[in-house]
Amino acid sequence: MSPYDFKSPRLYVEAPLAAGGNVELTQAQAHYLTHVLRLKAGEGVLVFNGRDGEWRAGLAAAGKRTAMLAVAAQTRPQTKPADLLYLFAPLKSARLDYMVQKAVEMGVSRLQPVLTQHGQVTRINLDRMRANVIEAAEQCGILSVPDIAEPVALSRLVAQWQPGRWLVFCDEDAEAADPLVALQALPRQAPLAVLIGPEGGFAPDERAALLKLPQIARLSLGPRILRADTAAVAALAVVQAALGDWR
Repeated sequence: MSPYDFKSPRLYVEAPLAAGGNVELTQAQAHYLTHVLRLKAGEGVLVFNGRDGEWRAGLAAAGKRTAMLAVAAQTRPQTKPADLLYLFAPLKSARLDYMVQKAVEMGVSRLQPVLTQHGQVTRINLDRMRANVIEAAEQCGILSVPDIAEPVALSRLVAQWQPGRWLVFCDEDAEAADPLVALQALPRQAPLAVLIGPEGGFAPDERAALLKLPQIARLSLGPRILRADTAAVAALAVVQAALGDWR
């Protein structure tokens, strides 16, 4: 991998990227580059779209509300994202923002809100989630932007579980043991999903249904009770250390 450029501004765009192409920015992006960063014509920006890798572009034209980038050369080719789903009981807005950003930083490929019996939040602003995903990807040099799924009831999630995908079930009732040992039974590079429940915990029937899945690793996150947003970072770190791209 080429050395990462930490100094240049970085933007996510929807448009295709290729040498010699032009990208018209949104009004918010144009304002950010020209009024917040005060970039001048010709100054460089890194752009990515989650499909074509990362490219260096220059500010070609800027008006009061619009700006255009001229795409020059690719700085990094597109990489294949890990097949790592993050399943979570929704949180209130500020903590959900934090959790989404950290999950992106930890390399998840899909964020799936899951509605449970003891969950306290049932309505989710998916546009806000998307904005947090993009911001985290921009700031952390990530090339692949995780998908965001519509909320789904836990019962339906279990009924429609994808054969061949392993579930890392973070269960407060699991015996406190070394989580790395618990993950050793899982094959390397297998499709994975990590599930974090609500702060009220899983209902007995929910836990029973989950434990009937054929490919499941029940994981303890230690002797202390963690907040859901903290549990997200802890669980994803353990999974990446044991089975993911940290190795």
